Amino acid sequence: MSDPAHSGPAQPGPVSSGSAPAAGREPDWLALHRDTVKVTVVWVLGLALASGTPVVIGVGAGVSYGIALAFVVPAVVVAVVGAGIADHVRWRHTRYRVTPTRMELHKGWIFTSKRSLARERIRTVDLSAEPVQRAFGLVKVSIGTGEGMEAGPGQPQQTLVLDPVHREEAERLRALLLDRPLATADGAEPGVRTLATWNPAWLRFAPLSFWTFAVAGAAVGGMFQVLDWFGRESLPVDYTRDVVERIGATQTLLLFAGVFVLVGMVAMLALTLEAWWNYRLEREPGGTLRVRRGLLTTRSVSIEERRVRGVEIVEPLGVRSAGAARVDVVTTGLRTDAKSEASTLLPAAPMTVAASVAAAVAGVRPGGRLRPHPQAARTRRLRWALAADLVLAGVIVWLSFGSPVRTFWAVVLAVLAAGLCVALVLLAHDAYRSLGHDLDDAYLVARKGSVRKATVYLQRQGIIGWRVSQSVFQRRAGLMTLTATTAAGARRYSVIDADEQEVLEFGADAVPGLLAPFLVRDAPPEDVGNTS
Repeated sequence: MSDPAHSGPAQPGPVSSGSAPAAGREPDWLALHRDTVKVTVVWVLGLALASGTPVVIGVGAGVSYGIALAFVVPAVVVAVVGAGIADHVRWRHTRYRVTPTRMELHKGWIFTSKRSLARERIRTVDLSAEPVQRAFGLVKVSIGTGEGMEAGPGQPQQTLVLDPVHREEAERLRALLLDRPLATADGAEPGVRTLATWNPAWLRFAPLSFWTFAVAGAAVGGMFQVLDWFGRESLPVDYTRDVVERIGATQTLLLFAGVFVLVGMVAMLALTLEAWWNYRLEREPGGTLRVRRGLLTTRSVSIEERRVRGVEIVEPLGVRSAGAARVDVVTTGLRTDAKSEASTLLPAAPMTVAASVAAAVAGVRPGGRLRPHPQAARTRRLRWALAADLVLAGVIVWLSFGSPVRTFWAVVLAVLAAGLCVALVLLAHDAYRSLGHDLDDAYLVARKGSVRKATVYLQRQGIIGWRVSQSVFQRRAGLMTLTATTAAGARRYSVIDADEQEVLEFGADAVPGLLAPFLVRDAPPEDVGNTS
């Protein structure tokens, strides 16, 4: 076996997936691509210029540009050269190889790390490439066992990362480790079935999200930060005062609100375009789903179908109003936190497309009628909405009579509070209409939510336990929440505010033998004719 710390910087060549070392000879150790140093230099140079330019302008305006450049330029040079040297050392002392039984990765110079994964445990080989890597034809390869949980202290990590290798080498590794055929010379992949592809018309759903306002707020905050760097933090206030004097306060408020929403819409369009352009959902031979997407940063996620435990159709309020939804997969071995989109099989698309993807992946039939929940569930939601309305009513009274806020802004805030009162009642009614549950062949179906309406189809055989909860208010109303626990997806999926008797029977029927031993049933009436 060659020593990874002293082997030469051999570049991986176009070896076929069926290639193997000669008998009695260990596979060669391979290096990451040498252009990783160039990628690092470009990134660090860009970051250094982006952070150094405001410093030069700020210091130069206060002292002199010569002094500013005398400090900033050497700092930029040191940062770029230092990063290049550090990455060269990392490249020089990182080696990997694929043996008949294991995937091995050795790295480090002073502190060395030697890790490996058994090939029979490898379930995912995901590819991603940010813009600079794409310019050099490189990708990052993440090789995992499908374990979604982060490794704890003293536990081995379940992912090996090769960052970066050439794209052809990445595809070779993916085909070899997942036992997939390589693409032909014309780019075709034998046996691959396409389930969904990107449609530019889906971009119209991007702005229909609460993220539109959050992104616009972040843009406004960023603008104030940049102006503060240049010592012009009072510029927006001065400009607003001039606009108010010219067109009036009401027109200024409407104008700025329109610009705020427009900025958020454009930003969401750009973010969605970058994340989902060239999207493809494919089913590969051997039972693997593959999601490919990305404009600047490309991503490729593999999902082994035997780990899939269902799907979730998510309909946020804005997207639902346009008759669209997205589809998430319920599976083991994927991150499911809010920052990750790894579990998303389909972005916001027309409901017909979402239904077809859910049917193709899990064999479910979305759109059927579910068991309704008791009227007490609606009463409970209306009570919470009316309680919030009472608080808002107090705010309106305070704004109208006792607030030190200017009359104009008091009226604006009062109108917004009144509108929110009405919206809360409407959302309460909508949340009740969204409630439902049922059993659909091999799946448990549960639906809930208004702002985020979600319908989950969870395999009944994937349920490993039940959690029954009932608050004081639910007990008085005869309601109960039944939560199915599973090793996949969000780990918990609930049927909320259902009839306490019916939902227990529902759980017992969903997974026979799991909940039934804990149920206390009414004793059958004694036979009147059977007397001693």
